[in-house]
Amino acid sequence: MAKKEHTFEGICQDIRQKQFAPVYILMGEEPFFMDKITDLLIDNVVGEAERDFNQTILYGADADAAQVINAARRFPMMSDYQLVVVREAQMIRDIELLAHYVKKPLMQTVLVVNYKYKTLDRRKMLASATEANGVLFDSKKIPDYKMPAFISSLMQQRNIGIDPKSIQMLSDFLGNDLVRLDKELDKLTLLLPENAPKRITPELIERNIGISKEFNNFELLKAIAVKDVLKANRIIQYFEKNPKNNPIQVTLPILFNYFSNLLICYYAKDRSEQGLMNALGLRNSFQVKDYTTGMRHYPAMKVFNLISDIRTTDARSKGVGNPSAGDGELLKELLYKILH
Repeated sequence: MAKKEHTFEGICQDIRQKQFAPVYILMGEEPFFMDKITDLLIDNVVGEAERDFNQTILYGADADAAQVINAARRFPMMSDYQLVVVREAQMIRDIELLAHYVKKPLMQTVLVVNYKYKTLDRRKMLASATEANGVLFDSKKIPDYKMPAFISSLMQQRNIGIDPKSIQMLSDFLGNDLVRLDKELDKLTLLLPENAPKRITPELIERNIGISKEFNNFELLKAIAVKDVLKANRIIQYFEKNPKNNPIQVTLPILFNYFSNLLICYYAKDRSEQGLMNALGLRNSFQVKDYTTGMRHYPAMKVFNLISDIRTTDARSKGVGNPSAGDGELLKELLYKILH
C-alpha cells in the first residue's frame, strides 16, 4: 500500500474541518509551513478557555523523549482533546524513543513535533510509525522559479487580487524567504481600503516596500522582449546605482529562464498561443506574450548563444575569469550582447 503524501494545503484543510491526526511531525528546511500548521492547530484543537489545563508547550533544549511521552499520555480535562506542542525538537537527542508512543498514540492527544532544518531518517521507526498513525510532513524550500505561482496561490487563499507585475516585483525582491514574504503581505493587506476591491498593485508595493515599479526585472524582461534599447539600458543603470535591491544574482536567473523558455518555443510542435502555454507550463495567456514577441526579435541561434553568454556572465560575477569588472559592468556588457 502506497504511503500518503501529505500536502500543506491538505493538512490545513483537515485541521480547519476539525479532522485531527494524533501525531504531527513537521520537519525540513522551510520553517514557514511548519509554523503555519502549528499555529493553526493551536487555534483549532483546544478552546481558549481550556488551554490552561489542556495545552502544553515544550522546548527541545529543555525536554527529552520521556517528558514528551509523559505529557502526551495525559488525558484531557473537560475537553475532547489536549494539545502537546514540541518546539525545536531537533535538539532532543533521544527523539527516536518517541516511536514507542507514536506506535500506539492516545487518540485524545494531538502531539505536534517541530523538527526544524533537519529531516528524520525515514528508515527508522519514528518516521515509519508517524507515517502509519499520523502526519509526517517534509517542509521543503520553494525554488525561486516557483515563487510567482506560490505568491499567486497565497493571494487567492487570502481573497486578495494581485497582478502579474506585482507578483514578479515581490518574487524578485524577496526571493523564497517565505517568512519575510508573509510579513510584507500582511503589511500590504492592512493598507488596503475596507470598502473597495482588495488588490495589491505595483504602486502600493513601491510606496510601502521600496521596490521601484518602473525599474525592476519584470520591466527589464518586457523591454528586452520588444528590444526597447533605451528602456532596458535605463533599468540596468538603475540596477547599478541600487545594487542592494537589484542584485545580479537575481537578474541573471530570470534572464536565463526567459531565453531557455524562448528556445523551447522554437522547438515546440504547436506554436499557437495555447500550444506554447502547454509547452512552457503556463496558466495564463498574458504570460506567453513576452515569448511570442521575443520570437519575432530573437532568432533561435541568437537565443542559443545568449544562453551561453548568460552562463558566462554568471561565472564572471562569481570571480571566474574576471579580475576587475563589477556587477553593473557585467550586466551592461550582457545587455549589449542581447540587444545588438
